[in-house]
Amino acid sequence: MAQDSSEHHSSETVVSGYRLLRGLGRGNTSRVFLAEKVDPEVVEPAEAGAAAPTSGPLAPAVIRAGTRVALKLPLPETLADQGAAERFANEVRLTLQFRHPRLVAGIDGTPFGANCFLAMHHYEGGTLARRLSGSQLNLNSLLQVLADVASGMAHLHQAGAVHQDVKTQNVYLEHWEEGEGYRAALGDFGSTYFLAQGGQVSGSPYYMAPEVYQGETTGPPSDVYSFGVMAHELLSGERPHRGDSYEKLMVSHLTHFPPPLHTEGLSRSLARLLDSALAKRPADRPDSAALRRALLSSLGKPDESGAQEEAEQAAPTAPPVRSYSGRHGQGTDPARQNPVAPAARSEKPKAAPPAVPEKRGWNPFKKK
Repeated sequence: MAQDSSEHHSSETVVSGYRLLRGLGRGNTSRVFLAEKVDPEVVEPAEAGAAAPTSGPLAPAVIRAGTRVALKLPLPETLADQGAAERFANEVRLTLQFRHPRLVAGIDGTPFGANCFLAMHHYEGGTLARRLSGSQLNLNSLLQVLADVASGMAHLHQAGAVHQDVKTQNVYLEHWEEGEGYRAALGDFGSTYFLAQGGQVSGSPYYMAPEVYQGETTGPPSDVYSFGVMAHELLSGERPHRGDSYEKLMVSHLTHFPPPLHTEGLSRSLARLLDSALAKRPADRPDSAALRRALLSSLGKPDESGAQEEAEQAAPTAPPVRSYSGRHGQGTDPARQNPVAPAARSEKPKAAPPAVPEKRGWNPFKKK
């Protein structure tokens, strides 16, 4: 999402109970503002007509006046398009549903209607993409960010969900203790779906796995591939696959084998593991939990996430009634990371949804 921090708003501008302070960013479907709560109120579960739980991630919560949040508001054209509106609703519901320290924390939101919005924790470090456009982080800081993203990704996979859009633009940073650099959280769940329900194939061309280019279904290994692209981008200073058109990127992802990682201070065992995340075949890639363990080990930190996740009672499960599509439509500028158009997928509950036939002509760089 492009940064828009210079834009300020009148203190009288109040949306959904939040006073807008300044713009934080603008994307293809929404804008994000730094905002503060005007009056405290009890926030009920987003599911209309649902009984209010007394505990868990969707329990009612009091948001104190003055609480600062990142407030995401859909653009008018997003609300005018049914598919785009449903993708925004998907992001609202899943951001409020998932609970993990390395996933963007949802605070408040309304998924549908003219006044829909999403209030999230404000990550003052901005996106990883924005941070990388300035001075580079040192190796330990980069490994910590990657370990955090792998941890959030592993939590999604354990819950039976696939993110489908792991990239630097969807990683958010916050400052840690002095000298400790940044901690990271993975966000933007508009494309996320549960494997048991099925969803719609989606992704961003620079980060998409070969099977997505071939019109096949996505799964946790597809997220791992996207993570591998991001890891190479952070540790080598450039993306492993480049091209100025969708077709060139597709050929590179399908046929090109990038050189092995050689980063000073990076152990060979970890470098080989990150290289294997870019394997052409999904079965040849490590799982997200293995990436998390290896990255934490490289930092001399124990892997406590696995045990915590197994015992976590609030881990989200697939919503019982309705599934939502991914958030991506066609774009025009590869530099903006516009993702591919979704492809239809079976919605019958299956452990592994069937492959999507005859979807080989996608071109997100071409306007409809």
